[in-house]
Amino acid sequence: MPERDQDGTRALIPGAAVTEESATAAAAVPVPPPAARRSVGLLVTLILGGLTAVPPLSMDMYLPALPEVTDALHAPAATVQLTLTACLAGMALGQLVVGPMSDKWGRRRPLIAGLLVYIVATAVCALAPTVELLIAFRLLQGLAGAAGIVIARAVVRDLYDGVDMARFFSTLMLISGVAPIVAPLIGGQVLRITDWRGVFHVLTVIGIVLTVVVWRLLPETLAPEQRHDGGTFEALRTMRALLADRVFTGYMLTGGFAFAALFAYISASPFVIQEIYGASPQTYSILFGVNSVGLVIVGQVNGKILVGRVSLDKVLAIGLAVITVASAALLLMSAGAFGEVGLVPIATGLFVLMSAMSLCLPNTNALALMRTKHSAGSASALLGTSSFLVGAVATPLVGIAGEHTAVPMAVVQLVCSLVAAGCFVALCRPWRKQADGQPRVKGAGS
Repeated sequence: MPERDQDGTRALIPGAAVTEESATAAAAVPVPPPAARRSVGLLVTLILGGLTAVPPLSMDMYLPALPEVTDALHAPAATVQLTLTACLAGMALGQLVVGPMSDKWGRRRPLIAGLLVYIVATAVCALAPTVELLIAFRLLQGLAGAAGIVIARAVVRDLYDGVDMARFFSTLMLISGVAPIVAPLIGGQVLRITDWRGVFHVLTVIGIVLTVVVWRLLPETLAPEQRHDGGTFEALRTMRALLADRVFTGYMLTGGFAFAALFAYISASPFVIQEIYGASPQTYSILFGVNSVGLVIVGQVNGKILVGRVSLDKVLAIGLAVITVASAALLLMSAGAFGEVGLVPIATGLFVLMSAMSLCLPNTNALALMRTKHSAGSASALLGTSSFLVGAVATPLVGIAGEHTAVPMAVVQLVCSLVAAGCFVALCRPWRKQADGQPRVKGAGS
């Protein structure tokens, strides 16, 4: 087993596979100075941040163009929103495939293969002549993009444990949080000089750059002796063992429904902000960026201040309470309980809801992954798949009453928030945990 540094990370040399033999031989070799190890860790952190940025880039750069796609392809808004649903569903299903593959063959090879397919699918999206073809290749784009999501999370589990893992997830929230800030701004500016197809051209270039960086600089983090030789049956057995753990399943469902509340905002906000409240694509992009700043700031408060001082379950409970209250307020405002409200109150409620997600999503991931030392790829796949599947179901519901009311968005957000809180209380039962905390999953590769 590779040695861990004092900060909880494993010492890594880019491009070198870590084995028992290499670890033994390393005993006779001088240990790299701390600064060198920190520089390697920073490099891996930036790469993982880039991989976790794939979903917000694929979604958020495209959001300001949704009304334009509706007009250009002569399709109703509900049908165009299926391009988001297809991408989400692809990311959900793709993780179920890529996660076990990464447990069997290591992290690098499935990741690079997924990125290459992502590039091709995104390039075809830019050329799609019909909304049906666009939906089909958005599905393929999501299937391929899933590799970055699931493997980034598995690499974190390879490198970190306990509180260090929770802190690192908050760090990733900072890095990946830049993507939703920048993506709509880039999308809005791209729409100034070209049409919605230009957004996919930019995404294609981003995919190419990320693939080259991963190929050249990301080390393998799963040692050969830690890989699983089993095939599909072994992967299914591992996932069944994970799902049989009530607390793991509780955190998985809590994170999944919280994510669905977030994605209800992502999919509905272009129409709510632009069509109902008359904002321009550029104004919408700015508001979306402000909300993402809130997500980043609260994520840093979570990682730098709360984690290690307050139990992760307590922080998660606070986050769930905040998003529930924010969702209820948005529903009351949208339904006219306070009379005619303008853009500012709605934007404020959305800001609070999105910011509080940084108290929920990183901590549900960390708490769930703490329960499985091995099979991190399969565990990560289940976490990601549940989130994206629930999000994919929620997406078309927010537009069920048309483009001129925000009530469906608020209803979906409130229902998802309440279900997330219910799963946390009923399944995780944090008040009944032992003082030492997180038992690992029996039968899941432990």
